[in-house]
Amino acid sequence: MSVTTTMDHFILIVLSMCVAFVPRYLPMRIFASRKIPDWFNEWMKYVPVSLFTALVVKDVFLNTETYTFVGFSNIAKILASLIVIAVSYFSRSMGLAVVVGLIAVALLSVFVPV
Repeated sequence: MSVTTTMDHFILIVLSMCVAFVPRYLPMRIFASRKIPDWFNEWMKYVPVSLFTALVVKDVFLNTETYTFVGFSNIAKILASLIVIAVSYFSRSMGLAVVVGLIAVALLSVFVPV
């Protein structure tokens, strides 16, 4: 049976800080003196959208307890997703899309089973 000490916790915190800091610092340090190619900037515009989509699709089409595919049984979430797609397309605001999505799921879950 091992016993953790305060020093073990401190080392864990310092190492966690390094792991979180290095991937943020190095690209900033490398690209501070170089011009970022236009194709890279264009490609990076799609990263937030793709991450947001992956999170939403997982929540809508998978049961998060058993990780099984549920198909179209979450009608309220599917309708809310369609509303969010429309709001996102016309507003180009992720913050507004998240707020509208939360409100849509809350309202639709009252009338349509989740």
